[in-house]
Amino acid sequence: MRVLIVDDERPARDKLRCLLAQEADITAIDEARDGVEALERGAVFAPDAIFLDIRMPEVGGFDVAASLPEPAPLLVFVTAYDEYAVRAFDANAIDYLLKPYDQPRLQRALQRLRDRLAGQRGVPVLPVLPVLPVRQLLIPERGATRIVKVDDIAWIETADNYVILHTSAGAPLLRQTLAGLLDKLGPAFQRCHRRAAVRLAGVAAIEVDDKGDGELLLQGGTRAPLSRQYRPALLARLAASE
Repeated sequence: MRVLIVDDERPARDKLRCLLAQEADITAIDEARDGVEALERGAVFAPDAIFLDIRMPEVGGFDVAASLPEPAPLLVFVTAYDEYAVRAFDANAIDYLLKPYDQPRLQRALQRLRDRLAGQRGVPVLPVLPVLPVRQLLIPERGATRIVKVDDIAWIETADNYVILHTSAGAPLLRQTLAGLLDKLGPAFQRCHRRAAVRLAGVAAIEVDDKGDGELLLQGGTRAPLSRQYRPALLARLAASE
C-alpha cells in the first residue's frame, strides 16, 4: 500500500510515518506539508490512500478531497477536532482518526483500508452519499496550483476526461467528471445540458428555440448551452430559488 501523509505540523507527520513504517504491507510513504503540496505530490506519488489533516492554512483537507482526480485515493481524515466527523464520512472517508491516536486505533483504520482495497474488484458499488458543498477547488498547473473559488465559477462544461471551469478570470481544466464535480459543488449548480452545468444564481435569461433547446444568458454576458432534456429541471430549480 502506498500512503501519502498530509499535515501542516511536522511532529504529526513524523509520528504517523513512524507508525506506518512498522506495517509490512506499507510499501511506500510520502509527505505533504499543506493542501497545495498534497495535490502536487499526489499526482506524482500516486498513493493508494491519503491520511489527510482537516485544518490547514489556506487550503483545508475537505478542499483537497474535493479536488482529487478520479479515481481518487482512499481517504482517512486525521484531526484534533471531533466536530468534522459527519462531514468526513459524507465525503466518503474510510475512517476518521482523532488526535492523539495510538497504534491499535491506527491498526483499525489500516484494516479498513486493506478491506476496501482488497474488495474494490467484484463487489457492488455502494451509493455515493451527498457531500457538503466545497468552497474552492485546487488545480495543478505545470509546477503550480491554481485555487479557484467556487463562487467565481459561472458554468462548467466537459472536455474528454476533464471539466472546464468558466470564470471571469479564465477557464482552467480540472481532471474530474461533471457528475462527480456536481456532487461536490452542491445545490448551487444545476445541469443544463448533457455536457454542461450552470450556477443558478448567475442565470440572467433563457433563450429557447422551437425545438426546446437554447442558451442561458449569464450575468456578465457569457452564455451556456441549454438542452430540452434538462430544461424542465432547470426551470424548477430556478423557480424554487426565487
